[in-house]
Amino acid sequence: MRDFGIELFELWTDMWNLNLDRVEQIMAPEFTLRYAQPGADVYDDIHDRKALATQVAAFHGQVPGVRFSSDGVPVVEMNDSRTGIVARPYRATMTDGDGGERVLHGTDILRAENGLIVEVWSVSGGPGGRSFYAAN
Repeated sequence: MRDFGIELFELWTDMWNLNLDRVEQIMAPEFTLRYAQPGADVYDDIHDRKALATQVAAFHGQVPGVRFSSDGVPVVEMNDSRTGIVARPYRATMTDGDGGERVLHGTDILRAENGLIVEVWSVSGGPGGRSFYAAN
């Protein structure tokens, strides 16, 4: 089940890179998002696939060119019914106001039931905040 958990996280990351067809593939029909980033309270009221896809697209409109990638060792605790947790650090790369590259890091924790994400915990400094650790 470790491989399934890692793949689920990769699909989640792919969704955040505007492959919005992934929403239907990996998200449960109803879910909870818990984002700790500054200014991320818009995610509190998103509980369905359509609203999530709309918000991911809107986020990319606010932060054009942002790219997400996995960044670190995943922690996977999942049973044979594909129910459990996968946690992994991620990296967000974007262009700053001067045309330079800015990299932020965070961690997402995905809770799945029967192979679909039912809850997400996400923590980072956000675009206006600081990274929790320095990029290498």
